[in-house]
This record gives sequence, structure tokens and C-alpha cells, in this order.
Amino acid sequence: MIYNPVRQFSLTLVMILVSISVSSQQQNHSFSGYLESNGQWHIDDTKTDSFKEKERFRSNNYFGAHYNYKNISTGIQIESYAPKRLLNFNPDFDRKIGISTYHLAYTHEKISLTAGYFYEQFGSGLALRSWEDRQLGLNNAIRGGRIVFTPTNNISIKALYGNTKKGFGVSRGAILGFDTTIRITDLLNFNKFNTSIGLSYVSRFHELDQDIAEFNSKTTDIYSYRLNFYKNKFNTQIEYVRKNKDMINHNTLSEDIVIADGSALLINAGYGSNGLGINTTFRRIENMGFYSDRIVYGNIYNSELINYIPSLAKQHDYSLSSLYVYQAQPKIHTFPRLKIGETGYSIDIYYKIKKKTLLGGKYGTKLAFNYSKWHGLKTYNKADNRFDSKDFLGFGIKYYEDINLEIRKKWSKKVTSLFTYINSFYNKKYIEDSYGKINSNILVAESTIKISPKTAVRLELQHLWTKDATRNWYGGTIELNISHHLGFYVTDIYNYGNPDTNTTESPDTEKKIHYYNAGLSYTKKQHRLSINYGRQRGGISCIGGICR
Repeated sequence: MIYNPVRQFSLTLVMILVSISVSSQQQNHSFSGYLESNGQWHIDDTKTDSFKEKERFRSNNYFGAHYNYKNISTGIQIESYAPKRLLNFNPDFDRKIGISTYHLAYTHEKISLTAGYFYEQFGSGLALRSWEDRQLGLNNAIRGGRIVFTPTNNISIKALYGNTKKGFGVSRGAILGFDTTIRITDLLNFNKFNTSIGLSYVSRFHELDQDIAEFNSKTTDIYSYRLNFYKNKFNTQIEYVRKNKDMINHNTLSEDIVIADGSALLINAGYGSNGLGINTTFRRIENMGFYSDRIVYGNIYNSELINYIPSLAKQHDYSLSSLYVYQAQPKIHTFPRLKIGETGYSIDIYYKIKKKTLLGGKYGTKLAFNYSKWHGLKTYNKADNRFDSKDFLGFGIKYYEDINLEIRKKWSKKVTSLFTYINSFYNKKYIEDSYGKINSNILVAESTIKISPKTAVRLELQHLWTKDATRNWYGGTIELNISHHLGFYVTDIYNYGNPDTNTTESPDTEKKIHYYNAGLSYTKKQHRLSINYGRQRGGISCIGGICR
């Protein structure tokens, strides 16, 4: 999901997050449950214009219960969106209250059976992954049946069939999947290195309401081949995925139809030693967007996803570093410009400078370096409205580049600091189908001071400078944790360098705006309550170790 940098036209008066968990356990059976509630009240804001929606109070609520008895487990999740779902959440969440998921499972030695809703992943997820992320409004659980068979400790076989969750219902498209993993090293009793292979097959069946002359296939198949290798301090994982021809359509059959196949190559390699860690990733994806309903191929809510293609750039957790966040570009787009995928790589290096050295000091120093670079594929348009890449390993137009260095330093038993520098290039024209390119530098400094065993203060300062887009920003956070249970915070980011004071569309709307927030939270065991007041902007906020 792309966080659009355009601000939300509202002032959030109060946000409440309540998370309550209960559990009990006795011999042979156990029970657990949870309740999570997120609410917002929006009021008019003279700085950002009036609130446009009818319902000012909105909430997302989740209640779940799970029961286990010997080899049998069952569970249910009930959701409520009353009087209306939170802003920017999928309109498929249109009920005041309803049953979202349920399941019944049986497990015994070598076999596991599940009926109802379940989550599953084949390999890295390029072929299939179902998961839930409530903060992003994602839940693509599969409703159907699943069998997991492990005849030996070295062989695992999975088979499933069902439909992807869509709001309180399911997609019309059906999914059939098979996956197997074989640990060759253990099977052959060979202990010099560890090796395993994996094979996956996923088929989507979706019959359109009308015939398409250019494409009459009702199924689209994906084949995945995996190899994992581990020896001493080295590890390597390789996965190649092939997707047969699919009809690609952006929300409506009235637009031009594109027919193309797809592929993906993912290579991970790593090395780990005392004080040093290196991880590298290369990935090339072409037309790998995969949805239960091909007509929703271009939807903005990531609804009905079958596979999982995350951004492999570093995920920064500061407000200013999340203004221009790269998102993977796996799908074919023909308008306003042609895109059929991406290729790129990422490198992470971790190093700990030893204690009692010149640079390590008394407690040592931790360094983390990351470099990532992502391009579009070199493409050409065939005469029959089909698209392909010119060069399998070729790099086309640059989409994104990020160079960053992080230094963690402990000065004493009570004071620790972190310094981060980020230099990034963001091609807004291609990532957001908008216009412009953004070259930016970000500097972050934060320190945590322990006042007592239970009380600590965290101070954070950020600055982003660029000659592009909305120019310079600064930000800051003060967080006070009075005890292990109670914490307060105040945070703000300000676009002080924005050259525009108003626009033709909204002449009364200012551009140099403080996006401030203040709040408190109380946590005890599994229970958490938080309340905050302030303006919201697209991006991420991390307070008390929890990012939203």
C-alpha cells in the first residue's frame, strides 16, 4: 500500500487503541481471546480545510476467541466498523458488525487438516502468501480446506483449495495450491552442509461475466522452484517463479486489455561471523501481480491478493524518512506510462566495533549500512498489444536509490544514542504515476536517558533537506516513560521549506503546516490503552516501540 504524501483533511481529536487479551489453560484444553478497538473523531481544521466526510466518528473493532482441546482447535474473529470504517480503509468493510473468519483444525502426528479460514505461505510468498495486517487493513485469508502431510521429518507436503477473503465475503476467483519441501541433506544423512529444495504450484480459476476475444483461459498458473543452501557462516536462497499468460485489466473491461506472462527471480545470500553480518538480495519481477479477481488488478487497497511482493528497500521507522517510501512495482501498467515490473538489489552490512577500542569505547559501537537500488525493466511494445522485456538482467529507468548509515552508541549505563543518515532518490513520476523526481538527505539523532530503573526519556530530532517537491522539513519527539506501564509523548513534523502558501484548488489552505501529535499510553501485561490528539499525515509513527 502506498502512503500518499497528500495530507488528510482533518484534525484527529482522539484515537483510542484498546487491546485486551484473556487466556486460560487446563489439562488437555485451553481458551484464549482478544479485543482490539481503534477509534477516531475528526473535526474541522482551518489549516487543512474542512472535513469532507459525513461520519466524523469512525472505528475498527476486532474480537477473537480460540479454543483448543487435545488435537482439535477452533476459532472465530468478529469485526465491527461502526458507525463507519476508519478513513482510507477498503470499502468492502461495509458492515456494522459481522463474522470475519472462523476455522476448525485437527492435528495428529504426520497430518494436519483445516477447514474454514486459514493463512498460508509457499516459499518466500512469491507464489502464495495469505496474512493479516490490521493497521493496513489487509486480510487475505483463504476460506476453504488445507491438508499438511509430513511423512518424515525431511518431507513436507501441503495442498489447499479455497477463495480469498474479500471484506466479509470471499472473491469469486478460486485458488488451488500444492507445495512440497524436501530436506536433501537430512534425507541422505549428509552433514557437511544443509540443503533443501521446494516446489510450488498455484492455480487461480476465475470465469469472467463476458467472453474476451483476446483471452479465453479461465485459469492462470504459477510454478515456483526453490533451493536453500547453508554451510557454516554462509547461506543462500534462490527462488524462480514462472507465471503463464494472464489477462491484465485495470478495474474495467472497457479499457485496453493486455495479455502477458510473468516471472520472478529472487536470490538471497548472507554471511555471519563474530561482529560482522552481510546480507544481499537481488530480485527481478515481471508482471507478478496476482489477484483472485483479475478485474481488480489495479485496485488501490491491495484487496484479494494471492502472492506477496514487498518492497526490499530498507524500512525506516522515522516520520521524515517515511515521506518518500519505495513500494514494489510488480504489475503491468500501460497508462499514463508503461511499466511491467522492476529489478534491483539491496545490501546490508552490520558490524560491531569491539569494546575497549578507540572507536568502540567502553561499551562498543554498532554500525549498520544499507544500500538499495531499484529500476524498471527495459521494455518494448509488441504489435499485438503484448509487452515483454528486452534484457532479462537489464536495468531500465531508475525508480529508487537509498544509501543510509546507522550508528548505535552506548555512552554509559543510563545513556544510549542513535544517529542515522539517509540519502535517497525517489522517482515520483514512475512510483506514484505522478510527476517529478526527489533527491533528499535526512539526518536523525536520538538519545534515551534512564532516570531510574522504571523511568526513561527519549529525545529525537530529524531534518530532511531537498530542493525538490515540498522542500525542507524538520521533526522532533519527546517521549517520557514514567514506568513500565505509563508513557507520554509529544511529536511534530513541520514543512518549513514549502514554497507554496496556497493553491488554486484550495486558496485558503496553507502548506507550511505543523503535523503535531500528543498522547499517552498505558500497558499492563497483554492490555494496552492509548489516546492521542493531533493532525495526521500519510507515513509512519513509532512511539514506545510500536509503529503505526
